[in-house]
Amino acid sequence: MQASPHAARIVPVACRRPRGRNSDRLSGGGPRQGRAVIIVKTPSLDEIERIALQFGLDLSHEDLVSFRGLMAGPLASYGRLQELIEPRLPVKYPRSPGYRPDRPEDPLNAWYYKTAIEGAPRGPLRGRTVAIKDNICVAGVPMMNGTSVLESYVPDVDATVVTRILDAGGEIAGKADCESLCFSGASHTTDNGPTLNPYDHARSAGGSSAGSAALVAAGEVDMAIGGDQGGSIRIPAGWCGVYGLKPTHGLVPYTGAFPIEATLDHLGPLARTTADVATLLEVIAGEDGMDPRQTRVKAEAYSKALTGHVEGMRIGIVSEGFAWPGLSQADVDDMVMRAAGRFEQLGAVVSTMSLPMHRDGIHIWNAISIEGATALMLKGNSMGTNWKGYYTTGLLDAFARGWRSRPDDLSDTTKLVLLLGEYMQSRYHGRFYAKAQNLALKLKAAYDAAFQQVDLLVMPTLPMKATKIPAGDAPRAECIARALEMLPNTAPFNVTGHPAMNVPCGLSQGLPVGMMLIGKSGAESTLLRASHAFEHAVDWKKA
Repeated sequence: MQASPHAARIVPVACRRPRGRNSDRLSGGGPRQGRAVIIVKTPSLDEIERIALQFGLDLSHEDLVSFRGLMAGPLASYGRLQELIEPRLPVKYPRSPGYRPDRPEDPLNAWYYKTAIEGAPRGPLRGRTVAIKDNICVAGVPMMNGTSVLESYVPDVDATVVTRILDAGGEIAGKADCESLCFSGASHTTDNGPTLNPYDHARSAGGSSAGSAALVAAGEVDMAIGGDQGGSIRIPAGWCGVYGLKPTHGLVPYTGAFPIEATLDHLGPLARTTADVATLLEVIAGEDGMDPRQTRVKAEAYSKALTGHVEGMRIGIVSEGFAWPGLSQADVDDMVMRAAGRFEQLGAVVSTMSLPMHRDGIHIWNAISIEGATALMLKGNSMGTNWKGYYTTGLLDAFARGWRSRPDDLSDTTKLVLLLGEYMQSRYHGRFYAKAQNLALKLKAAYDAAFQQVDLLVMPTLPMKATKIPAGDAPRAECIARALEMLPNTAPFNVTGHPAMNVPCGLSQGLPVGMMLIGKSGAESTLLRASHAFEHAVDWKKA
């Protein structure tokens, strides 16, 4: 028996058949599918007065009564909205919720939930297993996004990337653990306990897509999807020794994923080989018509770019990406410099270039991420307003109830963002966020000018090797430093939206070192071509 094309419930196995990738993008939904029924009430005079005082309005009792009466008409519209059935992202493949694995089954503490959702009977991912970062909705499978304030939430929709993976024949193996609300570049802020580095269990796996990278590195899955707002695909890829690509902003739809800041949000692939990264990117890239981050994006057949050679390619080593005061380790800088030099032996033209504004990228990112995340992720309860697209209302409801009733349970990195972001907004009224976004245009122009001379930029993905996981009783300052200190090379490209990829290039003291390749907007094929050539010319574990 086939389900109605308009059915939105998660139905039993025998009642669900796969449909094509672009069919039935949205389906019906309503209270019968478990939607909460919210009765919109007329505000009391006390509530109106409190709001008036918040905005400095001087209203008399008569004014309050008058405005309360005038609200009746608009409130009737809210009542009607509750009666209407909103569209929903389709859930096309049967599944069970799965289970939380215990530590013997999950020695790296990298899983949140394990399951086995089989996709279409054929396709480019048939026979391949994929882990999904736990900030991405998979219908029927619990989602925590690393924070206890969301722990009871079970999505009722599949994110676009999930549907595309299943349509391509992939198997969703489960939800990979991630940092608390993804606001950390290490792997110790999650409320599930630290994810451990496969090369040294005392060290960070990197974040925030910690579980995604660790599971790929450990061979537990073939591929994974990560999210990246300041480096959160490339950082764990660098420290776990896997390939991780942050695509051009908007190339991969963010629909159905938990955002931090819309101008910084990216989803992308991680895998043990460049070829697998290319295959997974082919599957998930392209517009879905529901994500405002996507504007005239164009997906390509990325696997065809893997020619194995880079003859004639122009590669620029960015000097400002090396020797960060107080952060860079000499062995990392040296290993990446030597790895970049290998491209010359492969036929590329390699030169060193200076991009002074690269050093300001982290400062621009800080203002955008802190104030933007406060507005969208926290005060906007994960969805915010003023954009057209698909709003995951169930996620909004669950997160709003969770964090507003238990704000003390947020991580220290999130509390820092909330406190500072609200201060900057209330004290300076968004002026510095606006200035940072203007400077983002200048930063992008600086990189684009460099791309007039070269095809790719190169620098260390991270200034240092994987750091040790802070002890449970470590001071707050230490925990926050370990969570955010590694961002200066990765974060600027979230600001500008250029594609950037971690390529493992060697081991130092038994720990992976990553080289970051950065390309023009939309030049993922060039990145993948260079990564593929390097991968096949250099055994990075022996470098």
